[in-house]
This record gives sequence, C-alpha cells and structure tokens, in this order.
Amino acid sequence: MSTETAIRVGTDVVAVHQVAESVERFGPRYLQRVYTEHEVMSCRGTPAVKAASLAARFAAKEATIKVLRPAGHQPDWRSVEVRRHSEGWCTMALSGHAAALADQAGIADLAVSLTHDGDMAAAVVVALCRSETGPHEGGEDA
Repeated sequence: MSTETAIRVGTDVVAVHQVAESVERFGPRYLQRVYTEHEVMSCRGTPAVKAASLAARFAAKEATIKVLRPAGHQPDWRSVEVRRHSEGWCTMALSGHAAALADQAGIADLAVSLTHDGDMAAAVVVALCRSETGPHEGGEDA
C-alpha cells in the first residue's frame, strides 16, 4: 500500500445577482433544491448579504464537484454542504453520492475558502488525497 498523497484543487466564481434573482423568483423551492437547512440558516442579514453568502456557498459546491470529478451523473447539490462553525470558519461535509465519489478518489480531507465582494462570490476547495487515480494529477480543473 502506497503512502503517496496528492492534492486536487477546484475553484468557482458566481455572480451574486444571479443567486439573488433565483431566490426572488423561486423562493423556498430554489433554496430547498440547492442548499441544506444549515446553509440557509447560516446566511443571515439583509437580502443582499444573504445572496452573497448563498452565492459563495454555491461556488463552494461547484468547486467541490470539480475536485470530485464525477464521471457519470453529478451529485445532488445538497450532498455537498458548507458547514459554518460558530467561530466563523467553514468546512465541507459530503454525503450520499458525493461522499462515495470522495471515498473512491481517496480524498482524506477537504479545505474550503469562501469570499465575496460586490457582485462576485468565489470559493477554493483543496482536497488531500491518499492516492491519485485518473489522468489529471494535482492542479486545478478548468
């Protein structure tokens, strides 16, 4: 058994206004389809602040999916969750199909960084893998 490790990196950028428009247009139906209860409860404040926080979480979900590299169908949005801790930092939690993909890839840990400024929100997800499988070792997905 090899003790070699690899790193996978995923990034994504989301326009805050697009998330705000989805929340306004579809309301709870959009929120329940894309976000977990914890994620929605973590996004507090004015509608603009909530939209920016939700957009950053959406970017984190997309970045995580880039790290997972699904060959077939994409995991459910809610199986990729941004967990906000009381001290303010965030981690990623996977369940269902997303967790199975991480296990298959040998992903031992995920780190996430979220940011938003003006109309843009972004996230970077870094995965530490016990072993790397597949043609793309390390590096960022496009």
